[in-house]
Amino acid sequence: MIGTCKEPARLPATDRIDTMHLPEYSSLHVHITDGVATVALDHPPVNTLNGTMMLDLHDLLGRLRADDSTRVIVFESSHDEFFLAHVDFGIFDSYPALEAVKKDYPHVNVHQGIGELLRSQPQITIVKLAGIARAGGAEFVAAADMAFAGSERGKIAQSEVLLGILPGGGGTQYLLEKAGRNRTLEAVLGADLFDAETAALYGWINRAVPDAELDAFVARIAGNIAALDPGVIEGAKRAVPAADLTCGLNVEHDEWNRLVSGDAPAKKMKLALDRGLQSTGPEREFEGFLRRVAADI
Repeated sequence: MIGTCKEPARLPATDRIDTMHLPEYSSLHVHITDGVATVALDHPPVNTLNGTMMLDLHDLLGRLRADDSTRVIVFESSHDEFFLAHVDFGIFDSYPALEAVKKDYPHVNVHQGIGELLRSQPQITIVKLAGIARAGGAEFVAAADMAFAGSERGKIAQSEVLLGILPGGGGTQYLLEKAGRNRTLEAVLGADLFDAETAALYGWINRAVPDAELDAFVARIAGNIAALDPGVIEGAKRAVPAADLTCGLNVEHDEWNRLVSGDAPAKKMKLALDRGLQSTGPEREFEGFLRRVAADI
């Protein structure tokens, strides 16, 4: 168990690396032009956040931290329906590989560490939400500096309680900071899929934009920020810093760890996978699907 409040999380130190020669990532497609890095998340069939993607994000964000020429990072999805479906149910098998970067997050868990990297990048981080983000995917959205969603296809949910657990990648703390306690409790315990307009009303995302306009809108705001005079982004991020959420993140981890160690979550995950979860059909109706699974345990 990680325990109670500790010092603020320290981010991994990175030597300056030529980002023109980024490695080939198996789960990310990266294109950098005019100071904007566009990162497409790609783990078929439904874009689950697995150990490989976590390691790829850790590596990429570390490299970009040392690149003064990249001013904005835009995250999008390679999947038409899902931005990030949720953390992959096979993530426990990836724990040995994730040990390689665990040392970089001495005060939070590795999943929370990815969110903390997003929150503390020197660049502005923007999510373009043109599909569904649930659970770990919703945590990723909330960790970014800004998020803009398609008003028709953009949807978001913090749905871990349907497995008998709580968010474990920063979701309780990121949402609490953005939406307040009452709305956080509604999202976490209600486990409903929010449409983009409601998510914007709650402060979970910046705003909803018509789907047909989303690409152009995000490209415009990212390009305008990247074109600002040197030092402006850096100054703004110092003047409007990400809050130190280490204490709350530690409590979240401890509660997640307590719950996930029980028998019920493992049974629900196994039955859900046996019935086809992490394929497109069941993922479309994730909340109802998991409620039916829970009723059969």
